Amino acid sequence: MSKSSAPKSQVREYTEAILWAVVLTFFLRAFVIQAFRIPSESMCDTLLVGDFLFVNKFEYGPKIPFTHIRLPGLHAPRQGDVIVFQYPPDPSKDFIKRCIGTPGHTVQVKHKDAYVDGRKLAEPYVKHVDPREIEYRGYEDRDNTELVTVGPNQLFMMGDNRDNSYDSRFWGTVDMDLVKGRALFIYFSTAGDKWWNGLFNIRFNRMFRPIR
Repeated sequence: MSKSSAPKSQVREYTEAILWAVVLTFFLRAFVIQAFRIPSESMCDTLLVGDFLFVNKFEYGPKIPFTHIRLPGLHAPRQGDVIVFQYPPDPSKDFIKRCIGTPGHTVQVKHKDAYVDGRKLAEPYVKHVDPREIEYRGYEDRDNTELVTVGPNQLFMMGDNRDNSYDSRFWGTVDMDLVKGRALFIYFSTAGDKWWNGLFNIRFNRMFRPIR
């Protein structure tokens, strides 16, 4: 072997290793798991602004990138799951909410309480910060809604911070095509508005906390 061939072989090995790392990262992000940061207070106190979490994309069946094709998953979304999805009016934005109703369920909010198929849900995770019952826009009421039947391949989503969440009560159900995956656990948390501003204010007690 010539002296010049050794460096070339080494460069090729490094290049191949980098390419394989990129491919593996793309595969994992597209089909298995994705990181997500909580940007708002709509899921307090379950999730706080500054929580960083992992989203399981495999559980419901991952979508093939740049298509509407979803591969088979382990099961469909279930009532109570905390799910990351694309915001229906603007799919370029990701939202995270809790699944309240699945296909076939009837959902209604009465005096701030959620009812599914006529039964009041037991929701220990729900937070209320406003004792008033407010009607935002004539037919769209935050605290008292019309009865909604969840259609095929649709989900009714609501934030745990019920008085401070823009969710299915206002813009309707979420199509399964927009679902990214179920929130798994918090891997990092900081009270700073940006992660680098909160390096000295890390919430260690929230790290590796499963999301329920």
